[in-house]
Amino acid sequence: MRVPFAEVIGSPVGHSLSPQIHRHWLSVLGLQGSYVATRVESASVRAFVAARRQDRLWRGANVTAPHKQAVLELLDRIDHAAAEVGAVNCIYRGATGLTGANTDLEGIGVALADLDLAGQPVAIIGGGGAARAALQWLRARGCGEVSLVLRRAEAGASMRGARAVGFDQAAQTIRTAHLTINATPLGLAGGVPMPNQLVDALRKSEGVAAFDMVYRPLETPFLAAARENGLRVIDGLTMLVGQAQRSFRLFFGSEPPVSEDAALRRMLTGAPPERVGD
Repeated sequence: MRVPFAEVIGSPVGHSLSPQIHRHWLSVLGLQGSYVATRVESASVRAFVAARRQDRLWRGANVTAPHKQAVLELLDRIDHAAAEVGAVNCIYRGATGLTGANTDLEGIGVALADLDLAGQPVAIIGGGGAARAALQWLRARGCGEVSLVLRRAEAGASMRGARAVGFDQAAQTIRTAHLTINATPLGLAGGVPMPNQLVDALRKSEGVAAFDMVYRPLETPFLAAARENGLRVIDGLTMLVGQAQRSFRLFFGSEPPVSEDAALRRMLTGAPPERVGD
């Protein structure tokens, strides 16, 4: 018997931990439903969304690279946050049809909730959808100057509310940033490594924290350098679980059991279960 389902789509998508997160919550809550990872190539996105529209059991999809911009024109409505960011990472069935949201904002909020960033300078490595979400969240919290660290500074010309600097200026920018965020796939296992010049810059940072949106591996060279420098480190798994919370509500209409967060993190990282008395 088929049950209501949601999924994560992208290419590649096999690395995603989203199925484990959503299945865990479904199981804990005893809800009837499933969540899968589906590889969708760029040439097939339009046909895929059209087909899913017709499936009454489909509750929606989390959207990962390279489709976050491509799906914008395929939906009936884009919520305000996703329109501001210019990227959709969650599709769900809303009151007016298929709706696009950006839950990265919630994930970033969970990851950075304990930091006082008012008036403080922040450096963001990257200029894509995740960087745009971080910039929007930071601006709403009244942080100081935000600098986008890009291979080519001119690539950040369209990003309002931030100054763009090239990798050649990264050392000074990261050194003086209160918080440095990696909003790129740089450092992802099996992908392009984080450039040494950025890792070295973090070792000399005078800031207080570093946040890496990459979660495989959990301890990236970026975070290892920050830890070595005595900075507070925030890994990508914190953001992933945070953004999944809103997606789960939108897909399955239930509140994810946050009391299970510690157990969920142990499951995702392969850490041993806690023992009574530890």
